[in-house]
Amino acid sequence: MLTNTLENKALADDELMAAIDIGSNSFHLAIARLDHGEVRKVVSLSEKVQLAAGLDEHNILGAAAERRGLDCLSRFVARLDSVAPERIRVVATNALRQAKNADDFIKRANEILPKPIEVIAGREEARLIYLGVSHTNASSDKRLVIDIGGGSTEFIIGQSFDPILTESLQMGCVAFTQQFFADGQITASDFDKAIAAARKKLLVINGRYQKTGWSSVVGSSGTIKAVRNVLVSKGWADEQERITYQGVKNLKKLLIDIAHVDDIELEGVKEHRQSVFPAGVAVLLAIMEVFGIENIIYSDGALREGVMYDMLGRFTSEDVRERSVQALVKRYSVDKRQAKQVVSTSHRLFEQVQAPLGLTNDDADLLRWAAFLHEMGLAISHSSYHRHSAYLLEHSDIPGFSHIDQKRMAQLMLNHRHKLKADMLEQTHLIGGDQLVYLCLLLRLAVLTHHSRSEYGAPTLQLNITDTNSWQLTVVKHSEHYAFLLQDLYAAVEQFAKWGVKLSIIPTQEK
Repeated sequence: MLTNTLENKALADDELMAAIDIGSNSFHLAIARLDHGEVRKVVSLSEKVQLAAGLDEHNILGAAAERRGLDCLSRFVARLDSVAPERIRVVATNALRQAKNADDFIKRANEILPKPIEVIAGREEARLIYLGVSHTNASSDKRLVIDIGGGSTEFIIGQSFDPILTESLQMGCVAFTQQFFADGQITASDFDKAIAAARKKLLVINGRYQKTGWSSVVGSSGTIKAVRNVLVSKGWADEQERITYQGVKNLKKLLIDIAHVDDIELEGVKEHRQSVFPAGVAVLLAIMEVFGIENIIYSDGALREGVMYDMLGRFTSEDVRERSVQALVKRYSVDKRQAKQVVSTSHRLFEQVQAPLGLTNDDADLLRWAAFLHEMGLAISHSSYHRHSAYLLEHSDIPGFSHIDQKRMAQLMLNHRHKLKADMLEQTHLIGGDQLVYLCLLLRLAVLTHHSRSEYGAPTLQLNITDTNSWQLTVVKHSEHYAFLLQDLYAAVEQFAKWGVKLSIIPTQEK
């Protein structure tokens, strides 16, 4: 069974936690306290940054947009003094998924933030949005949840707290503003072009979603909130203050009559949203037309609430990452017995060197997951299976994991066998620093220990660190079966040296 190293760090009632959502249109900060298992927001801030508007035709993030983002994060950080860093998560969505120079922004932002940014995949964003909606609007209905963001729109069908179907499409209010309403003019022709473009994207997923079905529709995000507020103020919502298809059609006509974004003065549309509002309405109208939606309930809970509930799960036995790893083990028919042996040995080695190498509980989790999954590539081919494992880990949608976590695990896969190369050391260090280098070497030792796939018990290993670049491994050779292990370990000495670590092997006889 997988063990979460954070289980002993559960939040107490009234303890604070926080989430920062680096969106394509706006940045959001939410600070909440735990109240009898429920997340209660005590601070909620939002700033229009429009990172997506700062992307040029080559998806390069401009200096002005980067500066707006960094300045906003600096203001958010000033509000986080009372929140412990381990209770904070920072997630980034479509704009940083698309930006080719995202690493530059992330590096500068991480110098400001108490926790590093996690760039999450579109389907992971969808999962977290559903988690936020389902905790905010409890229901046993099978629901379709829609979240129109600045750069992408997420679609989730789920029931209770469990998502069934998730998807993220490249259409959002900022991106569509740049494509169809860039000059600020609002015309029937512009609307028709935007709706047609959205319909084309929606038709790709419509069949699967209609087949799965739903009984109610919930919308989250600033766009849907603004639409709902306008419809309520105009009397175009229904008696339950739900967004209606006819109401959105009325709103489209009203915007065309207004003719320019600078003249949008509608109750419920904040000034910072005026410029992207027509594009958001066009996307919403296309969704309602293609999916045949008559009304939508608005939910105040969305991504940042989902991030906090997901973080809450990480402090208990409900960490979705653990379930994801077990699902991958099953999907790729990983040899569970072998995996558990490698997990056990890697854990023992980790405990022996955690303090001198400055490793964290997060590092322990990463090593454990990689140990479970290091042979998943065998499902494709035995030849270079470590490369197949790395590719699958880096490029799959894995619930609970950020892009950087998947990249780090991929590096562990790539370097757990065969020759270690200098260029791989540089790449590994760039992705995860010294800690990831050490994890690669620990996994390598654990895999070597069980190279023979023997049914006999593992030898007793004692790893000592005289300094970070000098490791001493004592092997208690209690069976002749482990003569081959010693040969493998002696061969590893040369490989470790290529990464600047002097490995000494000390065999001893069992007393």
